[in-house]
Amino acid sequence: MLKVGLTGGIGAGKSEVSRLLVEQGAVLVDADRIAREVVAPGTPGLAAVVDAFGEGVLAPDGSLDRPKLGSIVFADPEKLAVLNSIVHPLVGARSRELEDAASEDAVVVHDVPLLAENGLAALYDLVIVVDASPGTQLDRLIRLRGMTEADARARMAAQATREKRLEIADVVIDNDVPLPELERRVREVWADLVARAA
Repeated sequence: MLKVGLTGGIGAGKSEVSRLLVEQGAVLVDADRIAREVVAPGTPGLAAVVDAFGEGVLAPDGSLDRPKLGSIVFADPEKLAVLNSIVHPLVGARSRELEDAASEDAVVVHDVPLLAENGLAALYDLVIVVDASPGTQLDRLIRLRGMTEADARARMAAQATREKRLEIADVVIDNDVPLPELERRVREVWADLVARAA
């Protein structure tokens, strides 16, 4: 089994790269998806978040109001640390379960947005960083996700610098390119991953 850490700044296109890797045959362990699962209604994770941040972070239907919580924690590093101390251990445990279920010759891609921030590179055989210029990231966040420029800049500033991410990269996938070029690069990287897994 080859354990790959996949990361990139917000708006860099990491989700697109993980989708393309899955098309090639990768087993995906998506930390963002798992982070939503572990704070779903009725979970101990959601109860812990409400204990820490109050009932105000709940939507009318009892689910977590992620934008509301985001506006609280992304403006305050101490509150972000509290949230991370609740969610990260739960995500780690679920990720290990999914990895353990994969076949021995699998290429398991862990899609981890905060890989650089949390010093997790050593957990993987290889780290892939999806890279895009800050201008591209900002444009995508405003145009595709409907964020205000101030929100987008705050989210970008809350993450590791581009330089810090590139420092931990074994493989860099440039995503300041048209989709066909990105697809070609992902196929090339996939061939390398399969060879390493064998």
